[in-house]
Amino acid sequence: MRYVKIYKEKIYDFLERLKNYGKLYAPVKISEKFYDRREIEDVKQIAFDYNRTITPAKRFFIPPCEEMFEIDIENAEYKEKIDEVEPFVLFGLHACEIVALRILDGVYLDEKYPDIYYERRRKAGIIVGLSCLPDEYCFCNLWRTDFVDIGFDLFLHELPDGFLVRVGSPRGHKIVDENLDLFAEVKQEDIDAFKAFEEKRQKMFKYTGSFDNIRYILELTMQDEIWEEEAKKCLGCGNCTLTCPTCRCYDVQDIPDINGKSGKRIRFWDSCQFKSHGMVAGGHNFRPTKKDRFINRYVCKTAYFYPLGTSYCVGCGNCTYFCPANIDYLGNLIKIRGAEVKNA
Repeated sequence: MRYVKIYKEKIYDFLERLKNYGKLYAPVKISEKFYDRREIEDVKQIAFDYNRTITPAKRFFIPPCEEMFEIDIENAEYKEKIDEVEPFVLFGLHACEIVALRILDGVYLDEKYPDIYYERRRKAGIIVGLSCLPDEYCFCNLWRTDFVDIGFDLFLHELPDGFLVRVGSPRGHKIVDENLDLFAEVKQEDIDAFKAFEEKRQKMFKYTGSFDNIRYILELTMQDEIWEEEAKKCLGCGNCTLTCPTCRCYDVQDIPDINGKSGKRIRFWDSCQFKSHGMVAGGHNFRPTKKDRFINRYVCKTAYFYPLGTSYCVGCGNCTYFCPANIDYLGNLIKIRGAEVKNA
């Protein structure tokens, strides 16, 4: 892997130049408490010290709602609606978010039947990662998603006087080579600072241990009284799934125009926490109760994703942080898992 350094005084020049490669999206503070990833005009508005955004990075590749094709009902024909995707840059993705995108790749980029809508956006997106320090909601270390080695074009690690940059793709090499005046050679003090930052980061996690066998424990404890208690708190709003970087459920609807001669097919984000999610033909619902839906999310999120050797949960803490009912996802896992996950 190639390593270079960029000094703090050049970081805004670097961000400005990233606009040459496509629209720049980065985290900005939108209220006293919340951040979101927005299109950037003034690079000095970019937040470097954020922990999470209201909407996950998946929305740039799987829009909350999109039209798939137009329908000619009279002639029984359809026309796929595949818009040209302009290049864009996502700056500031944390390691867990990048792992989340790789999980989505495993779902949407099947070798035989790739999702063409997702695939086109994925190819157009340039990923620039950014190091972070965990808060009390983060538990990516328990899933080993707190450090990522592939899935990005560039990744910036904080140093006292700048950033150590890992180059992770041919596109990343191209960006560096075309802007060599912004970068410097990595020195020994930079390496020492990088190691110190990583050690500091590890010590800041609230819990240590492993969740490797949690999916089996969940299956064995689905009758535990905790699920009844916690499900009663749940509002069924779907916030946990909408803010999750790996939740991928969507619904599809055919909408006829008022003339009855044409229409369109759309798909939009769905949530396993909605009662309608488990509804099938004939009016049967295979998850009729809130408890059924509540447990399903836990089992789904901790299911094993074989291509990456991790779970579908990346430990970002979004579901707990944004839950209006204050349901503690990690706390519930710890109660079920037992004492092997310890307070650091």
